[in-house]
Amino acid sequence: MRPRLEVAAVRGVALWLAAATAFAQSGGSATRYPEMAAAEQYRMPRAEEIQLARSAAPPSISDSAEIWVLDRDGYTQVAKGSNGFSCLVERGWSAGLEDPDFWNPRLRAPICFNAAAARYLVPLLNLRTRAVFETRSKDELAKRVRDAQAKGELPALGEGAMCFMMSKSGYLSDQGGHWHPHLMFFEPRTGPAAWGSNLTGSPVLGFTDALDGVTTFLVPVQHWSDGTAVTAAAH
Repeated sequence: MRPRLEVAAVRGVALWLAAATAFAQSGGSATRYPEMAAAEQYRMPRAEEIQLARSAAPPSISDSAEIWVLDRDGYTQVAKGSNGFSCLVERGWSAGLEDPDFWNPRLRAPICFNAAAARYLVPLLNLRTRAVFETRSKDELAKRVRDAQAKGELPALGEGAMCFMMSKSGYLSDQGGHWHPHLMFFEPRTGPAAWGSNLTGSPVLGFTDALDGVTTFLVPVQHWSDGTAVTAAAH
């Protein structure tokens, strides 16, 4: 049987949920958030969002990163960076279309992309965000992503694309809370087995997004972005 996290296809955030989302796939949890809540419920005070975005990676990285925050019709850059990294807070619609927390207004996923990942994933996130704010429809979101790919409107995923998700202040799902600090690496349509992921004893988790075909490899780490060690409760 394929790992449930692979079926969940959480990304870039999405991605963020990986193992945590595995626990949400039973017991009717998929109907908890059947539709989009009021748009205002997904927003947060700008200063708080900037701070949360920077918590995705160690200060040595995030202090020099550009910062994006959720605005009324998409993400807006509010701080320029000098190291090529882009930090922001993803919402549920970054996840797979069937993810039970897709419309969860509580979800906040701090993430910090390197330049190779940001060139593709930030425009993709903005496309997805505009789609849900304008249409409140998963089907329309999927159509816009496929159309943009077919027309070559999205930049290519850069070689060496990765991100940090090491914030202890995020909220990644109703089941997993902030789950576990981790790194993610992105490859176009790469079989999870190529990285030894999802195998007994392997620390690597892998799954391919059904919508855009990008494969994500997720590796848990032992410290949060503030340097504190992970406790057993975080697993």
